[in-house]
Amino acid sequence: MHHDCVPPIIHRDISSKNILLCCNLEAHISDFGTARFLKNDSSEWTTFAGTFGYAAPELAYTMAATKKCDIYSFGVLVLEVVMGKHPGDIISRIQTHTDHSISFVHLLDPRLSSPTSQGTLNDLSTIIKVAMSCLCAKPEYRPTMRSIAQVFETEADDPTTLLSP
Repeated sequence: MHHDCVPPIIHRDISSKNILLCCNLEAHISDFGTARFLKNDSSEWTTFAGTFGYAAPELAYTMAATKKCDIYSFGVLVLEVVMGKHPGDIISRIQTHTDHSISFVHLLDPRLSSPTSQGTLNDLSTIIKVAMSCLCAKPEYRPTMRSIAQVFETEADDPTTLLSP
């Protein structure tokens, strides 16, 4: 999303309503009406554009749209897919680290049967770790889209090693 186009594009509204699935069930971002071209390592000063509940918290007080704002929104979206609903209050619990009782099981959609294979459990664990890293309160500690793509493309034993900002 950010690294394969020059200049990079920041979408500014990554949310479940802006994801379309093709016939192969491959996800594609839609609605580029809020998107902007971005000079490398900079930000776009803007009025608010996006969907509440997906927007990075720093956007509210800086009004600077950056790649890291899209990363945050991506993390919210990933948790929404895993949970089957918007993560809501869980996001603030993740960011503040005041409540360590968020268990893996509570993040899975209860309407689906529990995963039974170790491979599926490992994949879900990796996906949740990536999503949580995207929700870091400090934007500079969020991963890049390139590192996220690398995690999903590889069979790394420790996916967190690829998630350095």
